[in-house]
Amino acid sequence: MTTLVFGHKSPDTDSTGSPIIWAWYLNEVKGTPAEAVLLGEPNTEAAFVLRHWGLPKPRILTDIADGTKVVIVDTNNPSELPDDINDCKIEGIIDHHMLVGGLKTKSPIDITIRPLACTATIMHDLIGADLDRAPTAIKGTMLSCILSDTLAFRSPTTTPHDQAVAEKLATDLGVAIPAFAAQLFEAKSDVSAFSDAVLLRMDSKEYEIDDTDLRISVLETTAPGVLLARKAGLMAAMNDVAREDDADQVLLFIIDIINEEATLLVPNDFVKKLAEASFGCTVTGDTVVLPGILSRKKQIIPMLKL
Repeated sequence: MTTLVFGHKSPDTDSTGSPIIWAWYLNEVKGTPAEAVLLGEPNTEAAFVLRHWGLPKPRILTDIADGTKVVIVDTNNPSELPDDINDCKIEGIIDHHMLVGGLKTKSPIDITIRPLACTATIMHDLIGADLDRAPTAIKGTMLSCILSDTLAFRSPTTTPHDQAVAEKLATDLGVAIPAFAAQLFEAKSDVSAFSDAVLLRMDSKEYEIDDTDLRISVLETTAPGVLLARKAGLMAAMNDVAREDDADQVLLFIIDIINEEATLLVPNDFVKKLAEASFGCTVTGDTVVLPGILSRKKQIIPMLKL
């Protein structure tokens, strides 16, 4: 039976690339039949990475048959996975996020969760010397994942090890990190083809605070003005997205990669209260700029309070 390898819904670069990396490792090194798949359309940056390294887009699954062997990467949160995930035969988890709980396995499994900025960095370490056998596309995808998740080392989630791995890969590949990262971020910033509702779900996590269910969305960009020009539409779409996704509120942080700051849209008094309590700011309009805020995992979610 083929093992399916996948990340979370609304795949970003790490959740698109890491399944490809690990499926290569299982197939070519471990001799275990494996296939990388996606749980949704990859975002624009991830799609660029696939084109750039000449990789086919993995097939997209909407449901998975009971008993299917799976390896989960870049998440351990059941809400980001198929509804029937616990009916699968989970064989492994490789992740860099906090442990959420809720997954159930049918037998003991390998779990690797490390405090690094990127799942691909963990895979680099797990694969070890066998990475020398990897084709350029696999190494290039690994580099792409790390640069994406670290925002080219700007993100506070970046560790010295993430940076060292990326720099070694770039040297081996003959890639200039600043130029390649600029291409990644340009692709990430092209959201012209997406509706407001799709943007609100594109890179989002579910989170609960004081019995309030939140969908916390971030959009990383080098062109925040393009997104802010859509502010009215984005805020208007929030109620529908919240209702359809069984959330009470949607929070949207527009991350300015170059200026290293976030702009939070403030559509109502709840978000105003939350922003002021969480970030010590004063909200006077329908947006508030949060200097130095780049990471949902490290700087947004841990700060949220009412």
